[in-house]
Amino acid sequence: MVNHDFDVIIIGAGLSGICAAHHLSEKCPDKNFAILEGRNDIGGTWDLFKYPGIRTDSDMATYGYVFKPWVGTNQFVDAPMIKKYLTETIEEDGTKEKIIFNTWVEQAEWSSKNKCWTLITQNKKTGYKSKMTANFIISCCGYYDHQQGYIPDYKNVKDFKGTFIHPQFWPEDLDYKDKNIIIIGSGATAVTLVPSLINGGARHVKLLQRSPSYFVILPREDNTVNRLSKVMPVEMAHQLTRWKNIKVGEIATTFALKYPRIAKLVFINGIKSALPKDYDIDKHFTPKYYPMEQRMCVAPDGDFFKAISSGKASMVTDHIDCFTEEGIQLKTGKVMKADIIVSATGLKMVLAGGIKLYVDGNKIDPKDQIAYKSGVMMSDVPNFAAIFGYTTFPWTIKADFASKYLCQLINYMDQNYFTAAMVSKPKLAENPQPFITTMNSGYIKRGINEFPKQGSSFPWKISQNMNEDKKLFENGKVNDGHLKFYKFDEEMPTFEDVTTKKQSAYIN
Repeated sequence: MVNHDFDVIIIGAGLSGICAAHHLSEKCPDKNFAILEGRNDIGGTWDLFKYPGIRTDSDMATYGYVFKPWVGTNQFVDAPMIKKYLTETIEEDGTKEKIIFNTWVEQAEWSSKNKCWTLITQNKKTGYKSKMTANFIISCCGYYDHQQGYIPDYKNVKDFKGTFIHPQFWPEDLDYKDKNIIIIGSGATAVTLVPSLINGGARHVKLLQRSPSYFVILPREDNTVNRLSKVMPVEMAHQLTRWKNIKVGEIATTFALKYPRIAKLVFINGIKSALPKDYDIDKHFTPKYYPMEQRMCVAPDGDFFKAISSGKASMVTDHIDCFTEEGIQLKTGKVMKADIIVSATGLKMVLAGGIKLYVDGNKIDPKDQIAYKSGVMMSDVPNFAAIFGYTTFPWTIKADFASKYLCQLINYMDQNYFTAAMVSKPKLAENPQPFITTMNSGYIKRGINEFPKQGSSFPWKISQNMNEDKKLFENGKVNDGHLKFYKFDEEMPTFEDVTTKKQSAYIN
């Protein structure tokens, strides 16, 4: 049997990677693993973004790990606090020494003969390239491209004489005090930036949107934790708060999906009292879509609406015609002047950090593959998993399910002396669906076609339902008849064998 540098390699030291490392350490203690991180610090998204006020829009009681309850009363914390929480996690787990920083994975190739992956990596500081091998890869890179954000093809953008930036690459030395700022966009980033820039001394901030988003005002401090902490240990209080928040989220989501028209009215009426009298809510805060079709914007303690009510922030709902030397000219002919323009127009999607995948010398195109086990694995790619969180619930809940399942899979392989596991494309009876079908956000529409497809039934369906996933991951069999296992001396089907089968849909 071929010796590997590592039994398992985790790619990415963000929330998912640290979650996977925790469960590997706990449930697979004999496994030799490493976490490869392309940056020089942990945190992933929370280390990459530096724009003012960057924070979670999921409450920390549910966004935090189930195995490490969040013990602060602040529900919506900023990036430094999240990184501090993650640092505590890896120090308590003993997985801190497993992280290899500044190591970017460029490609990975599977050898069916040796039953292992060979990864080509590059040190981001020195440029030095090296190889390392592993039996199993777990990609924890999420689905955002960390190398570039999305900027629309603005007309005459180079004519603008002020500062033009994307939040993903916010200059740490940017002086925005006493400046007039335009933020283009209506998502979570834009909504976070508005009150933060005003609190930081900006003269005036205009949020320019093509269409409105849904908002929900939630308290920054969780009173449930405060009350329960008086009669029970704080960790128990947070566990109960986590359970309560999950259930409230499930009920709200189910209600919104079942009664979308009523839910729309509920959300819109929920912000009326936070806005100035006679504010044009129909124009600026009434979306054309129904709730849960895109991510909800959270305003802790109504901070976004307080900024509008103060007169230092304003909403503009219109379309951009072109950029000018002084700012932006709208389709209506109006010119908006600014010192700084922030294009908070979304992100680009990429699978597994853009790693080039090969199986026995054949390049894998993810969009030609089939998602398996709620998206954790994909067809025709052995011993490779990718962890994705939820889009309508806190990311880490699904990351926890997936990580524990992968530990079950690895232990099952060991117990039965298997060295490889692979699922082939199913025989088909229906048309494939996109990797994400529950949301229609712009960044998803632009990039989802490059991801594996899914079917309408398990194990080919990608669920956004926690109860379905709990059943699938925790109660389902590892050897479910779809996943095939191979011992070291057993021959695996060649890539040509599995890709030349004529298939056009999925099994119901």
